[in-house]
Formats: sequence, C-alpha cells, structure tokens
Amino acid sequence: MARIEVPMPQMGESITEGTVSKWLKSVGQSVQRDEPILEISTDKVDAEIPAPTDGTIVSIEVEEGETVEVGTIVAYIDIEGVPSGKSSAPSEAAEPVLETPAPTPPPVEIPDPLVPPASQTVESTAESVDEGSVPTEDGVRPRSTPVVRRIAEEHGVDIALVTGTGHAERVTKQDILSYIEMGKEGEVDPTVAVTSAQSTPAHSEVADLWKTFYGQVQNPEFPVREGDRVEPMDKIRRLTAEHMVVAKRVAPHVHSFIEVDFTAIDRIRKDSKEQWQEQGARVSYTAFVVWAVSRLLPEFPQINGTVAGNNIIYRGRVNIGIAVDLEPGLIVPVIRDADTLSLAGIGMKITDLAGRARSRQLSPDEIQASTFSITNPGVLGTLVGLPIIPKGTAAILGTGAIEKRVVVIEDDVSGTDAMAIRKRGVFALGYDHRLVDGADAARFLAGLKGVLEAFPEDA
Repeated sequence: MARIEVPMPQMGESITEGTVSKWLKSVGQSVQRDEPILEISTDKVDAEIPAPTDGTIVSIEVEEGETVEVGTIVAYIDIEGVPSGKSSAPSEAAEPVLETPAPTPPPVEIPDPLVPPASQTVESTAESVDEGSVPTEDGVRPRSTPVVRRIAEEHGVDIALVTGTGHAERVTKQDILSYIEMGKEGEVDPTVAVTSAQSTPAHSEVADLWKTFYGQVQNPEFPVREGDRVEPMDKIRRLTAEHMVVAKRVAPHVHSFIEVDFTAIDRIRKDSKEQWQEQGARVSYTAFVVWAVSRLLPEFPQINGTVAGNNIIYRGRVNIGIAVDLEPGLIVPVIRDADTLSLAGIGMKITDLAGRARSRQLSPDEIQASTFSITNPGVLGTLVGLPIIPKGTAAILGTGAIEKRVVVIEDDVSGTDAMAIRKRGVFALGYDHRLVDGADAARFLAGLKGVLEAFPEDA
C-alpha cells in the first residue's frame, strides 16, 4: 500500500494551528487530486483543504472539532486505492456538492527578520514528508511539525535526541519545550537569528519571559451561579482573547486624541458622489482617513514600524488593516500599498474586503502583513475608543462618531469669534511607547488633522 500523508497546512504567517471543522470525505471513499476533503478553521480564516493526490482515504487521524499544530498528519490517502480499514470514518460525514474547486493556499511571505519565540511561523504548505523529518544515525526519521522544528532550530536542539510522545512517536511542541527546560542540551540559546549584522542579541532571560509570561494565556476560573449559562469560547473568540492579552502584556500602550473637522470632506463627498457612482466606488469617511494616513506614514517610520527583540523594524511598505465587525467576532483585512491607491480606489478596496470578510471569503494573505491598523467604533455611535495595538505593529487609530457639534470659529472677514455647527469627530491614536513617543504621536495626529481638514480635491 502506497500511502500519502495529508498534513494540517500552513495557512499564513503567524498561524501555528488549525481545527478540523468538518470532514467532507470518509474512510473508504475515493478522491481526486485538488478535490476538497475537509474543512479547517483557524484564527485567521476558514478554508477547504484539497486532496494532494488521486486515491482512497484509508485513515483519518484527527476527528472533527480537534485542534492540532500545523504539519500534523490529519489523514492518509492510498494512491493504489485500497483502504486499510484501521480508522473509522467521522460520524455522518457527508459528501458535498461543490460548484467550484477549493482554492489552493497562497504562497507564504518571507518572515520578519526577528520575532519572539512564541510568535510567527512561516513554512511552506507543500512541505514533503522528508522535509518534515530529521534523519538520525540509524536512518530513522523522527517526525515533527514546522513549529517544533523552528523551536529546535532556535535553541540549537537536535530533534533526534528528543523522545516523541505524539502519534507515531512524533515530537510534539510540548516534547521539545520540556526537553529544553530540562537542559539536556546544556545552556539554551534564546536568541533568534537576525539578518542585520548590527542586530543586538537578547539576554538568556528573554526566551523564558516570552515562553512563560508573554506566550501563555490562562483565563481565571469563576464560580457559576444559578441562572447563568456557560458556553465554551469558539475558536475566533479564544484566539482573539489570547492575542489581545499578549499584545497588552508586550506593548506599553499610550493613547493621544485629536478632534477633526469634516466640513471640507463633506463638501467633496457631495460634489464627487455622481463621479464615484460611475466608477462603481463608495467612498466613506473611512476611505478619506485611510488615504490621509497612508500619505503620512512614510514621514513617520516609527509609527509604521515595530519593535522586534532589541531591534526596530521600519516597514518598507504601507499596508493598512481595517477592522471589520463580523457580528460576532472581528477580522482585520489589509489594504496593501495603500499609499499607491487613489481615494476612489481605496473606497472600492474597503467595500470589497469588508463584503468578503462578512461572507467568509477572504484568503489568508488578505489578512496579513499589516503595518498600521484603523478601527472605527464611531460607526456605531461611540464617541471614541482606546484600541489595542495588534502584535507586530506600533500603532492603531480609532475613529469616533462623526457628528454635528456647536464649535467656536474665527470669522474670516471680521476676525472675531463666532458660533457655528460643524461635523467633527474625535480620533484616538494608540501607540507602543517603546518605539513611539508622545511628541511623535502629537505630530502625526496634527498632520492627519491638517490633511483631512484641507483635503486635496484631486486625491
């Protein structure tokens, strides 16, 4: 019997595990190459996983609802078409009627030059069996996932020396971490390789700090009282909670505020409405904000950067994440190279990404590589919010409700003060104080206010 492994694929940067949502095929059923055989769910995206070859499913290793690390074998396909009969099929696994083939996972981007040990992982989804193992002197290849191999490489550990407790003696993440903690390889080197020759290595305590404090999120337990309803967190809520806790632990958050007058923008929206409709564009207030932010960020590289260990990464591109409410849940699709798009182009991009986010049709690469984020609680009437900075970035902008308010203005003719009604909104910039100082934030917000209140007609 010639069996082919079906691993849990790497669906994008920073995704280290996935949940088997539903098996579309069962043991004994034949499949064709690129035919969807199961659905998986991650904290970033849901997707159908295609068969890597023609054959018959002879074994299912991971049941529906189980969460496993990237690279874990979830099934075996016999290319000779003879089922093994050793594993049972998942209950009520129905064969779906599919109108379009499942998309092939997109190519993975090059990883950041320096990331914390418990953070980003970038591996190829097309990794073969040989590439997923490490040969020993006797020719035996202990199996391991990309996550485990990355940890072993970072700490200088030979996986062949680690006893695996997983399926088929696979070396699990817990196996490698336990091995490192026991010190069988001597003093652990906690540093992560950096491409720059001027990078500064971290101290040995840093790895332990990431692993125990930053990398582990445990929610406290509370008593259940009469009349309460208890439900387990779904995957999106659980991973959102973990990411937010880590983000708050790592970055010292500071927030600065500014009020912006949208009178000029209101006039431009009114004058250009018909032109945009002819182009098929819907240009919201958010589109104006994205345009203005994207033009300012190159002047403020620290706000478009991030702290990585003892180094600073200044991003070479302007990729702006836009928070989209999924009711419930939240996802942040990314407008890449926003500084190269016109105002109408940004408006169309926002509409497209938000629509496909709500219909769960985003691809993994469309929710990655953000360098700055914008969230808009004001659309629901919130005066202003204090957003949490996403991991791997240095700042996030929260836009409050844009409403008519009575303000004091100076009369252009007489030079005297007068009362007027203007549409205004309060913006909050959350920033990582390790990299961005208050004066930097103030200059950025002042520049943003200036661009929005005197918005160019030809944007």
